[in-house]
Amino acid sequence: MFAGKNSFVSAIRRKDNSIEYFEVEREESNIAKQLKRIPLLRGIVALVQASANGIKHLDFASDRYDVDPKDDEKMLEEKETSKLVMMLGIGVVGVLSFIVSKLIFTVTPAIVANFFTDLVPTKTGQVLLEGLFKLILLLGYIYIISLTPLIKRVFQYHGAEHKVINCYESNLPLTVENVQSQSRLHYRCGSSFMLFTVFVGIFVYMFVATDPLWWRIVNRICLIPVVIGLSFEVLYITNKLRNIPVLHVLGYPGLWLQLLTTKEPDDEQVEVALHSFKRVLENDDVKEAEAIVLEESNQVM
Repeated sequence: MFAGKNSFVSAIRRKDNSIEYFEVEREESNIAKQLKRIPLLRGIVALVQASANGIKHLDFASDRYDVDPKDDEKMLEEKETSKLVMMLGIGVVGVLSFIVSKLIFTVTPAIVANFFTDLVPTKTGQVLLEGLFKLILLLGYIYIISLTPLIKRVFQYHGAEHKVINCYESNLPLTVENVQSQSRLHYRCGSSFMLFTVFVGIFVYMFVATDPLWWRIVNRICLIPVVIGLSFEVLYITNKLRNIPVLHVLGYPGLWLQLLTTKEPDDEQVEVALHSFKRVLENDDVKEAEAIVLEESNQVM
């Protein structure tokens, strides 16, 4: 899935080997546009939008995965009967899923670290220990799910998306061979953001109390928007510094995490990614030869 100036586009390969597209016009309310100009707030707005939009594209792909195109009509009829989708909407479900997962990854490490208060009694030690547990939880979760065939395939497509962007930004013709020669890692990936939330959280938590436990949990929950906003700004800065000698190393931790969240794609997966990206270029009326970098062309994990 790629995002351009005018649209979000996902491409999938159907069971009959055909390519099908899911396109959403890129529209924003005036309020959202104004908020995205404000540091700290823009990160929260961007994440909410990405969660809502991303789940729609994943829902489209998962519904058609391994389904014969001949059965599409029946599939659509069954989907229309889904009360959950009718009541809440797929976009709302995506936002709620993000909030719940963020709560779990924020509160759980705080509770676990509190069990070691006798061994690590200082606030600084507790905050560092909490950060360590959060990092272990994050890396462990990603590693475990990456072992499943379905998620491994998702991560392969993730790698294909990065390769396509790297090929495009290198001003190379968008061919499978050229794309496969590129790195599967990319600075603007959302995976980097997840890692930054751990380190930014350690910094922010140094300024609030860790005792008693109930207050620790409360302030961790209340500070989620602050951590998200600051982490987005850190990601934004590292993107700006990626071509500056020495300073570009600030983005390395995020790139290292992508070794888990991306896998090497096969040629067929690269072809699908190319179809999606080229459709984005068409919608933006951009010719491949112009090699204009789309600032938000990579919106997946």
